[in-house]
Amino acid sequence: MSSSLALPLLSASNPSPRLLSRARAVASGAAALLVALSLTACGPAGDKGAAGGPPKGGGPGGGPGGAPPAMPVTVRTVSQQTVPILIEAVGQAEGSKEVEIRARVTGLLESQRYTEGERVKAGQTMFTIERAPFEIALAQAKAALAQQQSLLDQAQREAKRLQPLAAMQAISQREADDAQSSSRNAEAGLSVARARVREAELNLSYTTAKAPISGIAGRAEKSIGSLVGPTDGLLARVSQSDPIWVRFAFNDSELTQLRKQMAARNGGDKSGTAVRLLGADGKPLDVTGKLNFTGSTVDPKLGTVQLRAVFPNPGMQFLPGQFVKAQVQAGEQKGWLVPQVSVTTSEQGKAVWTVKDGKATPTPVEVGGWFGGDWIVLKGLQDGDQVVADNLMKLRPGAPLQPKAAGAGAATAATAASGNPPAAAGAASAASR
Repeated sequence: MSSSLALPLLSASNPSPRLLSRARAVASGAAALLVALSLTACGPAGDKGAAGGPPKGGGPGGGPGGAPPAMPVTVRTVSQQTVPILIEAVGQAEGSKEVEIRARVTGLLESQRYTEGERVKAGQTMFTIERAPFEIALAQAKAALAQQQSLLDQAQREAKRLQPLAAMQAISQREADDAQSSSRNAEAGLSVARARVREAELNLSYTTAKAPISGIAGRAEKSIGSLVGPTDGLLARVSQSDPIWVRFAFNDSELTQLRKQMAARNGGDKSGTAVRLLGADGKPLDVTGKLNFTGSTVDPKLGTVQLRAVFPNPGMQFLPGQFVKAQVQAGEQKGWLVPQVSVTTSEQGKAVWTVKDGKATPTPVEVGGWFGGDWIVLKGLQDGDQVVADNLMKLRPGAPLQPKAAGAGAATAATAASGNPPAAAGAASAASR
């Protein structure tokens, strides 16, 4: 159109070559503009389907405009039940009686008469120390005793002979008094001599070191031929391991819970509180003990109170120094058991994902302690709620879900009632974590 208008103007005015060049440039630009407009108009139509349908890649669920598919998740349907409050603590076993075998006299160690690590009986000889010096000392003490006895006899005879002479005033009263004093001094000297004989006998007996209790003997601390004495005379240790003690500690809240349970069950008598030990797999062992000590002070560094329980140990299942895990039941509570992985923590507190109307719904909860592999939920759930146990990172509020029931293996309170509860921690312990 522009080129047809430009030609008459050029012919009418007889333009110069310069004007003719400008006209041609304008006509060329107009033609390019027409081509671009025609391509733009044809573009959208070329993307449509043969029947004028939606663009390629569209459709329900297939693009940004469609609804997302339901996500498959594993759920556990929960119901409220009675769950025991179990408090756990790592403890250390120790002998109910532990004594040190020490040298009580100075001398050379002559022999060792026990096998290290084996049982010994009370009164059994474990070590002997060279006896000769103490036998000589005993002989000297006995000789001194005999000498003192002779002096006493002489003093008594002298006092008896002078007594009638003093009555007849044949001798001075002073001589008679001196004779009586000599007799009494001889009696005192005889008592000293007897004590020295007893001391020598006692020292001689100390050359034989015996086990004061029955138990397991430890390794020998001194080698044969060593010079031992009272200052550095530790020879060995003997530990009575049946029964055995286990020491552990609770924090303030755990101890308060335990005391409430003791008060409700047996009037505060700690001796009736049962304590169980857990194996390496977290399952209770076939041994039950009793609490026999509760500390009266709080450790200022750790904020814990010491406790101790006594356990039968006839088969030497536990050894002194061994670390074990103690478990005490400190009451019962009602709650819902949910998998530990289901509980999430944020600035707003703890929550779980539940399935309501087929959609993911965050539900705030209040938890207690652990029970096996589960959290005990105290508030926030209702019987029949479905708690999501996997794919938690992919969940968003309102996302469609396809729930499937969790497999067997969920912990129940009935398991604890049967006498074999899984490993668990008390409410205070779990909260501290």
